[in-house]
Order: sequence, then C-alpha cells, then structure tokens
Amino acid sequence: MESLALHSLSTTSFSLTTRSSLLHHHHHHHRSPKLLTSIKSQPSISTLSSTSSSSSKPLQFLSLSLKPNRNRFTINSSLSPQQQPPPPPPSQGAKLLPLILSISIGLIVRFAIPKPIAVTPQGWQLLSIFLSTIAGLVLSPLPVGAWAFLGLTTAIITKTLTFATAFSAFTNEVIWLIVISFFFARGFVKTGLGDRIATYFVKWLGKSTLGLSYGLTLSEALIAPAMPSTTARAGGVFLPIIKSLSLSAGSKPNDPSAKKLGSYLVQSQFQSAGNSSALFLTAAAQNLLCLKLAEELGVVISNPWVSWFKAASLPALVSLLATPFILYKLYPPETKDTPEAPAMAAKKLEQMGPVTANEWIMVATMLLAVSLWVGGDALGIPSVVAAMIGLSILLLLGVLDWDDCLSEKSAWDTLAWFAVLVGMAGQLTNLGVVTWMSDCVAKVLQSLSLSWPAAFLVLQAAYFFIHYLFASQTGHVGALYSAFLAMNLAAGVPGVLAALALAYNTNLFGALTHYSSGQAAVYFGAGYVDLPDVFKMGFIMAVVNAVIWGGVGSIWWKFLGLY
Repeated sequence: MESLALHSLSTTSFSLTTRSSLLHHHHHHHRSPKLLTSIKSQPSISTLSSTSSSSSKPLQFLSLSLKPNRNRFTINSSLSPQQQPPPPPPSQGAKLLPLILSISIGLIVRFAIPKPIAVTPQGWQLLSIFLSTIAGLVLSPLPVGAWAFLGLTTAIITKTLTFATAFSAFTNEVIWLIVISFFFARGFVKTGLGDRIATYFVKWLGKSTLGLSYGLTLSEALIAPAMPSTTARAGGVFLPIIKSLSLSAGSKPNDPSAKKLGSYLVQSQFQSAGNSSALFLTAAAQNLLCLKLAEELGVVISNPWVSWFKAASLPALVSLLATPFILYKLYPPETKDTPEAPAMAAKKLEQMGPVTANEWIMVATMLLAVSLWVGGDALGIPSVVAAMIGLSILLLLGVLDWDDCLSEKSAWDTLAWFAVLVGMAGQLTNLGVVTWMSDCVAKVLQSLSLSWPAAFLVLQAAYFFIHYLFASQTGHVGALYSAFLAMNLAAGVPGVLAALALAYNTNLFGALTHYSSGQAAVYFGAGYVDLPDVFKMGFIMAVVNAVIWGGVGSIWWKFLGLY
C-alpha cells in the first residue's frame, strides 16, 4: 500500500483499511509529525496540516476523497515533489558480463592456448593477465583505475611479478609529467587565462563566421602546448565561448536554429582540436604516453619536444588551416557574417578587467616551462623536472593550492592505471614476449611480400579506424600502441617514423565519433550537432587528415630524414 503512494507524483488511488494505517503512512514521511485528522462519514474530507520539528510552516496538504466500499475507502493523495522516493541505488560492484568476458580472455590464453616454445612460463602468464587487463579497459567491468589495480594485484598474487617490480613504473618520469600537466590545465581554467586568450582572438578575427572559427582554432593551437588536456580546453575554454556567441546569434542547442551558427563552430573546433593536440608534445597527455611506450620498445627520440614539433609542424598547420574552410563548404552555417562578435568579445574583455596577477604568474610560469621543455636537454634539466619547477612556482605563489591538485581526479586516475600498463608492458619486453610477437608479425608480412611503406600504410590505417571500438584515446594507446609499433618495426619501418606517426594518429582519431575522446563527449553534449552528422563529418575529416598527413607529411618527413 505505501509503495503505491510513494511512487505517485500526481493524484493516485490506494486503499485504506483502518485509520491507523493512514497515521502510520503519514508518519513514515516525517521525522516528527503532528497529524490532526478528522474523518467523518461524508464523501470527502481534508486533513489540516503537518508540522516538522525543523520548521513551523505547514509542509503539505493532502486532499482526500473517501468512497465507502464496505470496510475500505479510496483515498486520492497528491504528494509534493519532496515526497518523491529516492531513485534506486546504482548497482554495486563490477558489471557481470564484462567481468566474465575480460577474465575469460586471460584464462583462455593461459590454459587453452599452448605456450610457444620461445616464451617462458612467466612471460606467458603475464601476457594472459595483461590481455585481461586490456580487455577490461575496453569492456569496463569496473572504472579503469580500479580494473588496472585488480590486474596488478593478480600479477603479484600469482607470483608473476614481485611487488617491487609491479610498482616500479610508479616512479616513471613521463607518468609524473602527465600528472603535473593536468595541474597546469587546471591553472589555465582557474585563472581564466585560457578564456582571455581565446576572447582576444574572437575580437581580432570574429567579423565573419569563418574568421570566427579561425580565431578559435588558432587560439587553441597557441595555448595547447601549455594546457595539455584537449578535454580541459574544450570544456573549460572554447565551448563556453562558442555557446555564448551562438546564443547571441539566436542559435540554440537541440533546436533547428542550431544550424545558424553553433553547429558549424562546434564541428569546426571539434575537428581542429586533434591537429592542435598533434602539433605539440605537451598538448595532450596521450602524446607523452606514446613516447614512453616507444622507449620501452627501444625507440628513443632525442630532444623529444623539438623533434615532435618539427615532424608535426607542416602537416598539422596545413590541416589547421584547411579544416575550418572545408567544413565551411561541407557543413555550412546559415549565418555567414557575425559583425557583433568582436563587440561582444570587447565587452567581455572589459568585464574581465585588466590581466590579473595570477594570470601574469601563469603566463610567466608556462613560458618558463615550455622554454625548459624545448632547451632542457642542453641544460641537463629533464622535462619532468621542468614541470615540477613550474608547479612549485604556482603553489608557492598561490595560483594553485594543494586542494586543486587533490581534486584533479583524472590526474591521479591516470597515474594509477597507466603506471600499471607501462609496468606490465615493460616486463613483457624484458621477458621476450614482445620479441616473439614481432617475429610472428614479421613472418606474416614477409609471406604477403609487402614492402615496408605498404605495411606502414596498412598498419597506420588499421590503428586509426579500430578506434571506432574505443571510447578513450589513452585507453587505445595503452591497449594497442605497443603492439602496432612492434608490428611496424617487424615490417622494417624506421622506428622514429613509426612511433611518431602512430602518436599523431592517436590525436587525429579523437574526432571520429561522439564517444571517441573526452572532448568528443563535451562538444556533442552541447546539443548543437546531430549524431549522424558527427559520424559523417568524423569520417570525411578522417579521410582529409589522412590525405594531408600522408601526402604533406611523407614529403616533410623525407626532408627531415626520418626515412
């Protein structure tokens, strides 16, 4: 009886057998009620009011309509929204089907597939645990960090790895550089510096819709090396600006008017973001992860920040310049001119006031960090130490406080799960498993009589389009980067070329779908782009990027001597 009443938000009917059951029902909803009820034989009555110990005001009124039915009455009860029952608690623990599938993959490898002669029992057992861990990253029986921890625990319990070996990657320099990079991104958002830079570009270039898009695109490329999170740039800086400009032009989300301006700006910024992230080593967390995994396979890139930028510069800049224009033709906005945008930007800058002390500190700190990233090798200062110096300055001067760092959950989550993967991948290399896999791939490619350029193209395309199965760029890197790099090396592809090309692809496939990356979820969630358009434009721009990076990139990389 009570359950029926509890689930009613409008006038509902239920049965009352006795007066005491009504009193019990009302008492159930209040900690200290005083109910005064007068029940007569008339067809309808009204309760007075109910008071709570925390307030002297009436909490609610119940309109009761009683209809005699032998010893039962029908009561119409209008419950206030406060009486709505709490939603059922979410299911606890691991999702059963993904859990079974993830564990089954490891068990099948361990016990059903014969161990190759070239692989040690320890290596084969670690491979089975590693594959279960990777399967869990894709199927998500638990959050990524939790599942990685379970994989690490399994490796220790089964004595596959010692405790010290299992946790050795937690002292890895690149992983801590990634963690600190998340804190830098938080500083950009907290101080408002990223918002200010983007608003200046709108003021300078925003007289037309196309110019507005170029202004936003170039401003993201400018702040990308010092704000190493594509998702943070999307959600913390650019989407708020795009929404403000769109609404001022009468372009509303989840509405036919979205096509006036908002749809184009969101799509253009979304598709351009991957090239901004590919341009600089420190523009996205997954870039650093790629180079660390490449190092585990023996591909070491000297002066990584400069080498990365030199190789990416020409194809990335061509793509950044081409993307807004191509989308302007293929996915045109209804509003072509935005003469009010510069005025809006100027007004916003006026409201923001002069550059604050914290913003100047952020600028100086980022200039110092980027300078040390570029020239740190000559000074003997590793990249992670440069980042530590920058973070220390921000903490000392109060631009960030320790609570800011503690609340950056994505940083600590990345530390947990990626350190586990890096540690396992390193041990697979040490135990000879990766060498055995590379030899197998090399034999297959030799049997197909593919030259290394042909194998390079096939493997790059496969690595790119398999991302339709992934909902995370870093998850894709952790699952497949090492394997695909090993295949490239086995096919005879020059190591640095293979490592960088796969890493650049990791940024470019972030705009394939509405779930392909963190920024994809941010931009799609704004409500300006329809789902079919996301997939359509995602595929078209993937082909465009493949042509630009494959054509311009291959010529540029030949000039740089990468092959």
